[in-house]
Amino acid sequence: MKKIELIAETDSRRLDVFLAENTSLTRNHVQRLIDSGNVAVDGKTVCKASSPVKEDSKVSVLLPDEIPLDIPAEDIPLDIVYEDSDLAVINKPQGLTVHPANNVYTGTLVNALLFRIKDLSGINGVLRPGIVHRLDKDTSGLLVVAKNDRAHLELQRQIQSKECRRIYVALLEGNLQGEGFVDKPIGRSRTDRKKMDVTENGRNALTFYKVLEQFGDYTLVQFELKTGRTHQIRVHAKYLGHPVVGDKTYGYAKCRFALKGQLLHAQTLVFTHPSTGQTMSFSAPLPDYFEKTLAALRNKNRGKL
Repeated sequence: MKKIELIAETDSRRLDVFLAENTSLTRNHVQRLIDSGNVAVDGKTVCKASSPVKEDSKVSVLLPDEIPLDIPAEDIPLDIVYEDSDLAVINKPQGLTVHPANNVYTGTLVNALLFRIKDLSGINGVLRPGIVHRLDKDTSGLLVVAKNDRAHLELQRQIQSKECRRIYVALLEGNLQGEGFVDKPIGRSRTDRKKMDVTENGRNALTFYKVLEQFGDYTLVQFELKTGRTHQIRVHAKYLGHPVVGDKTYGYAKCRFALKGQLLHAQTLVFTHPSTGQTMSFSAPLPDYFEKTLAALRNKNRGKL
């Protein structure tokens, strides 16, 4: 049995939401743990998922050993940027789902990891071994996976305490100016529960942005996450009035480019190695389809000169 301990930085309306947004556990998994008496707040077992969490409260979660599921290892091509005995850094392609869900147990990053890497942390259970943080299916770029529970907990702590830097590049619709930040809470959309939205009752979300290049009708932007909410960059970009190009959920209905998903790339990842204490910095180049889109925009702009 394993244990996760967290300190609440702010008040939260619900215990299950707090744990789902501050760990790699799904909300359904959290609710099962609460129902089985495996979650405590300030040393007292809590049996209601709707129980509020106060700022500075200590939340403890016991993770029982799970019954193994038959998740097949699959020979899926995988770009391993770095690997040692504690962790691996993966450059995930667009279109690859990170972990099994909704009764789909094949064709994910986890299936590929099980084939390439024999030792993965077990904190998140058998469906998400080694997964410290996630990227959306159609977002490309860097993520780190853990090979043991000690490394997993330390990497997860760095993300929660904002010590880990995650920098993205995205092409946005319209002409965004300068640099700034969006400090707006994100929660489930009231009109579509499959979507996220800026909402008064959501969790705090902070995203910094800086314009890198402008193309008239489009803007290349660098984003840095200071929190890790679901679809955070995509939702905040929409809030700015400049959704990510190719975003089928939060973007425009029509896209002039032949894309399979949003032009959003996790370009840079910086963290402290959990064993050596060394600063680890990684960068992944933009995918070819992203570069080709930028090249077409640059050529169009030159043609106007």
